[in-house]
Amino acid sequence: MDKTSGKLTVYFEDPFWVGVFERVSDEKLSVCKVTFGAEPKDYEVWDFILHHYYKLKFSPSVETEVKQTTDNPKRRQRNARKQLMDFGIGTKSQQALQMQREEMKTQRKQISREQKEAEKQRQFDLRRQKRKEKHKGH
Repeated sequence: MDKTSGKLTVYFEDPFWVGVFERVSDEKLSVCKVTFGAEPKDYEVWDFILHHYYKLKFSPSVETEVKQTTDNPKRRQRNARKQLMDFGIGTKSQQALQMQREEMKTQRKQISREQKEAEKQRQFDLRRQKRKEKHKGH
């Protein structure tokens, strides 16, 4: 049986509030970082999740270990309290975000390279056309 779990961490990263969505599916972790701006209220975060979760662009998957959780409610409460004391994102999440940044960077480089080549070709065609018009005579 496939298990999928998700986690949202909201913290303050000067000067904005940032949310990190972590999604673990088939022992693979993928992450997405969202900037909220001003401190989001609980209902605003919930509304964002409901309306924009499927539009988020997650990073490429990273192998991770999935820990088994117990059903003891006191332990869950203790772990939730401990997670509230922690802030920031885990190293696996950071690696996944870095991979996403690098992927986007290579895409941007490729697009800009293609645009530069197209512009060079256009300039070359313009020069060639001007030369032909000069040689045509009047």
